[in-house]
Amino acid sequence: MNAPNTMLAGRLHLDSRAFVVEEVPVPMPGPGEVLVEVRAAGVCLSDVHLIDGSISPFFPVEAVAKSRALTLGHEVAGVVHALGSDVQGLWNPGQRVVLQAGQACGECGDCLRRMPCGRPQTRGVDYDGGWAQYAVAREDTLVPIPDDLPFEQAAIIPDAVSTPYAAIVETGAVRPAQAVGIWGAGGLGAHGIRIARMVGAAPIVVVDPLATARERALAFGADIALDPAAAGFAEAVDEATGGRGIDVAFDFAGVGAARSQALSVLAPDGVLVLAGLTPEPITVDASMGFCFKGNQIRGHYGSGPQHVEQLIGLTSAGRIDLAPSITSRVPLAEAADAVARLENKTGDPIRFVLTP
Repeated sequence: MNAPNTMLAGRLHLDSRAFVVEEVPVPMPGPGEVLVEVRAAGVCLSDVHLIDGSISPFFPVEAVAKSRALTLGHEVAGVVHALGSDVQGLWNPGQRVVLQAGQACGECGDCLRRMPCGRPQTRGVDYDGGWAQYAVAREDTLVPIPDDLPFEQAAIIPDAVSTPYAAIVETGAVRPAQAVGIWGAGGLGAHGIRIARMVGAAPIVVVDPLATARERALAFGADIALDPAAAGFAEAVDEATGGRGIDVAFDFAGVGAARSQALSVLAPDGVLVLAGLTPEPITVDASMGFCFKGNQIRGHYGSGPQHVEQLIGLTSAGRIDLAPSITSRVPLAEAADAVARLENKTGDPIRFVLTP
């Protein structure tokens, strides 16, 4: 079946930061590319930050740099619609796929040496994403998904699930019986709780100012859920961890105050992993104590291709249930409303999913 000539797409005009759902031409897949009919696309806080100007394209492709406009959306699932020339893989029209949230640039010195890319490009940030009826994807960024994995659950695996997964198993290197602290129980943290439990962390201490988020954290497997503003916060962490403190803390909220609070309750040799994005600076108030205890701060961004593939297998095996993560399905035409609801935390969302 041929694709139509035009389609709806959620576009950000970078100079004015105006976001509009508008009619645009359906893209044509080039050599080594595949045209995917989008069935579901997640709405992430990073998308909100792109619209408000807190984040800008890091390594924009030429088309984005020239047009100063971008189709948002880095969490995308759908079906293969058409193949460009020189596609090497065994991709077939109708095949169910999820798209990796980014790709190697293929041109930097690291890529030429077959090392991890030094200028990785993010879908929906540096090149057009999946808030659209159709999206073009390089074939090496396609991952097949099983028939029993719903599109909306598959779509959120890149980023909403893979970012906390990679942060916990790679950057934080959490081991069984370590005390884990999770600041923010929203789109990233809600999945971080389940992943921390899956890898054997104990106790899991979740910190969130919203009572509904704390209730959800306990339902998702947290051992204790605390209000960051509550009196006796540090004492509660001490009691939960037997006086040791947090071995590995994760900022999934991207909030400066959360980072400062996490640093204050780290155990000796404890690590703070910065997984939530924010332009706010990070400060270490008690630097002598930080050094004496051998604490560390580690930056984290996104995930690798292998993490998405692993999570598809784990989800299919029943190790992670993503059904509770889908807060609401929103028509693509109402994308601006979904962005506003996420920005204002209307209904305490985990993930809104756009359905073209």
